[in-house]
Amino acid sequence: MPLALFDLDNTLVDRQSAFGGTVNVLCRTHGFDDAIERQLRTDLADRANPRDFARLHNAFALTVPADQLWQEYLELMAAAVTCRPEVLKGLAQLRAAAWTIGVITNGASDIQRAKLDRTGLADLVDGIAVSGDLEIRKPDRRLFELAASRCGVSLVGGGWMIGDNPAGDVGGGRQAGLRTIWLRGRPWPAGLAAANHTVDDATGAITVLLNDTPE
Repeated sequence: MPLALFDLDNTLVDRQSAFGGTVNVLCRTHGFDDAIERQLRTDLADRANPRDFARLHNAFALTVPADQLWQEYLELMAAAVTCRPEVLKGLAQLRAAAWTIGVITNGASDIQRAKLDRTGLADLVDGIAVSGDLEIRKPDRRLFELAASRCGVSLVGGGWMIGDNPAGDVGGGRQAGLRTIWLRGRPWPAGLAAANHTVDDATGAITVLLNDTPE
């Protein structure tokens, strides 16, 4: 059974669209001023974890506990993030075609799993590896090994890595012995070898996989 590992944020789900509204609602709920909102947008732009809210709490002497802010952010973000029906349908097609599907994502374990549960993705994948599980991040090969293991397979058999981050997803996937598909959008770093395929979105990546003939 061929293996496909997918990144989560801005690959399977649209984090970018959900992020702005989530921060806005959080700040309006607590009456935070523009300085706090700007700090949140800067600190949480690519990822979020409880430590970010602990730093914010200390820097601005907030009266709201940091763990409460984190929990509110988690719930708002999980409710706002979306996965397109076409992506869910494509993953179901992969499963029907006997693919093993995993998610490998950087971030805090609780918020990433909340996104997977709320979007229905958790029911369509065989294993999930979040950087917060081991405090290691892509492109660390150990996270790829964990993802494969939780899918019940080994990286020895090869497979694919699909994501939007050139270094973490494409570079990390290649170092783990996987073929790669990049979702174009971010600037491509100089000196980094190209992905095996470049597509516009996750549905394009799924089409590539469905047309792949495992060796």
